[in-house]
Amino acid sequence: MNPGPAPRIRPVTAFAAVALVAGTALFAALPTGLRALWPPLVALVVIVLGRHAMGGLLAGAFAGAVIARHGDPWQAYLSLAADHLAPSLQSPWKTGAVAFTLVLGGFAAVLEAGGGFAALLRRWAGRGDDAGRRVEAAAAGLGLLCFFDGLANSMVVGRVSRDLADASGVSRAKLAYIVDSTSSAVACVALISTWIAFQLAMIGEAFALAGREANPYLVFLRSLPANFHCWFTLVLLGVAIGARFHPGPMAAFAARSRAGAGGGGADADAPGPGAVRAALVPLAVLLGAFVSGFLAWGDPAPGWPDSRDRIVAAFGSDAGPLVLVTAGLVATLAAVLLFPAGHGPRPAAPLRAFGRGALAMVGPLGVLVAAWLLGGVMGELGTAELIARLLAGGAPLWLLPTLTFVTGAAISFATGTSWGTMGLLFPLAVPAAAGLGADDGLLTVIVAAVFSGAVFGDHCSPFSDTTIVSSISCGIDPHDHVRTQIPYALIAAAVAVIVGFVPAGLGVTPWLSLPVGAALLVALPRLVRGGGRP
Repeated sequence: MNPGPAPRIRPVTAFAAVALVAGTALFAALPTGLRALWPPLVALVVIVLGRHAMGGLLAGAFAGAVIARHGDPWQAYLSLAADHLAPSLQSPWKTGAVAFTLVLGGFAAVLEAGGGFAALLRRWAGRGDDAGRRVEAAAAGLGLLCFFDGLANSMVVGRVSRDLADASGVSRAKLAYIVDSTSSAVACVALISTWIAFQLAMIGEAFALAGREANPYLVFLRSLPANFHCWFTLVLLGVAIGARFHPGPMAAFAARSRAGAGGGGADADAPGPGAVRAALVPLAVLLGAFVSGFLAWGDPAPGWPDSRDRIVAAFGSDAGPLVLVTAGLVATLAAVLLFPAGHGPRPAAPLRAFGRGALAMVGPLGVLVAAWLLGGVMGELGTAELIARLLAGGAPLWLLPTLTFVTGAAISFATGTSWGTMGLLFPLAVPAAAGLGADDGLLTVIVAAVFSGAVFGDHCSPFSDTTIVSSISCGIDPHDHVRTQIPYALIAAAVAVIVGFVPAGLGVTPWLSLPVGAALLVALPRLVRGGGRP
């Protein structure tokens, strides 16, 4: 979930938050251990009952602050502002996260308003044989191209693909699965996206709570191979398109759609080069400015980095916030300059779109700040240390990545919020594992497990905004989308656990697990009777 605009607070959310926070004063007198568990419990209950990530995280943070200030709500409020919020806003990484999220939200809106994505889809879908398969592949390709924002992906790809899918015999359930699979799973592993600022901020917060020195971007890069659920979701998507793998209810939707196809195929008039250029060039500028910015500003030594060590040092430097914001601004400038005249006057139309897109990111930024507050309060109360002590007598160290993934998957499915799940789990999982003696390699796998667990629910929860938006943009009932999507999500999750997280906890390199898991998924249609073509 890229949370989008913050949802309205439901009465049940407000009631649960007020009741739980009001009861917090009673916990201030309890033993330290029990008190430390109360803030994440408050956050989880409010998020589950109210489906409101920011409200739940804020309620948990305030409850923890009340406990830390011995039941005094006014002192708790002052403490949240002075001891937790103010230091967060003074951190270069955290202020950079806020600025970059706003900039890239506006950038995504400018690209969508320019119509370049629709032009690209028509061009790609008109090539090759088998109209249905090439429309599916074109939709997936466009989803991969929209790597910079999961929610924008869900809104744009479904909307521009729907008519071509109907004409080519592709079921809308299958289209919604393609759209949803290329949203959060892609944004979560993208090197630059509306997610990356939040992810880096959470990594930095978690390692600080664990007392470990770490560069957030390097940790993120090292966690990528172990983000098994995201990678296996994308591999399974390719299998579903190439082998027409339709498990569970999807088979019936696919059969009905093929029987009623209009036969028009995917052929369409070739889009003008200007429309395509308006999408591709700004994306290339974004990536180019990102890479060149790190290489130019990240290496303190004179001259261009000319060795592997200098390149790694450049990407691991503190230049990250400056590079991310600058790359976003330069790419936005390119998008404004290339904005097609037929979609509105320049620069007024693209600037209006930029403003709308930036404003839409205010809700996600609220989730980010609330997560910072909750993490700081839990660090003050020693919540992670308590969980580490509880786990020390139970779960073995090698099982922690699997437990983290399963816990994150359960929370994200129940709440529909990937960012809320990350905000809740990062301050717990990483410090707790560090307290049990996990080395940096295992901590990196646990970081990936948090990401994977958060994306699982975002991919198939009936409460997730990307799930709902994907179904609506593709013109299918959300319930039908959820029940056709869940078999794919469970398959990817099972392979992620069996082939990925369990071996990784035992020290097996993810670079071995990834090809093994991919091979298993490719072979799956032949292993499952009736799992091939409908």
